[in-house]
Amino acid sequence: MINKKIILYSLGCLLVMACGNDDEDSLDMEKPSIDMSFNNACPQNCMILYRGESFPFRAVFADNQELGNYNVEIHNNFDHHSHSTDDAECDLDPKKTPVKAFVYNQDFSIPSGKNTFEANNEIFIPEDVDTGDYHFMVRLTDKAGWQQLKAISLKIRSRN
Repeated sequence: MINKKIILYSLGCLLVMACGNDDEDSLDMEKPSIDMSFNNACPQNCMILYRGESFPFRAVFADNQELGNYNVEIHNNFDHHSHSTDDAECDLDPKKTPVKAFVYNQDFSIPSGKNTFEANNEIFIPEDVDTGDYHFMVRLTDKAGWQQLKAISLKIRSRN
């Protein structure tokens, strides 16, 4: 009787171990990528954008298995903080206190099953926001939860 219990227990353990081991090739252990270096990519580091106008956001996303979603955030850099993904240093305006800084934070979904995706969104900058230094940040998440961040510096100006 004891031998049958030990045998059944051992078989059960083997079954659990066999089913519990994921094939390492199917595990997604890589972060997705954000490409903003191609010819029509927008915005570019140190770019000047204008109040009361729209601008396109264009980037190409890729993942080794499947993309999830992305977030675009724009916030002021009036205090000269850094996100350390900028490709080049931009000349900064003097530090200042925001009065009506532009704030943008929007989530976007990517259709299921895609391992590449071209983002193409229009973003409007209100006429009455503060001019000055801003950060444009893209957060890309794949289906496995890995995230990539791209941050660039921008300026918002008035046309007149």
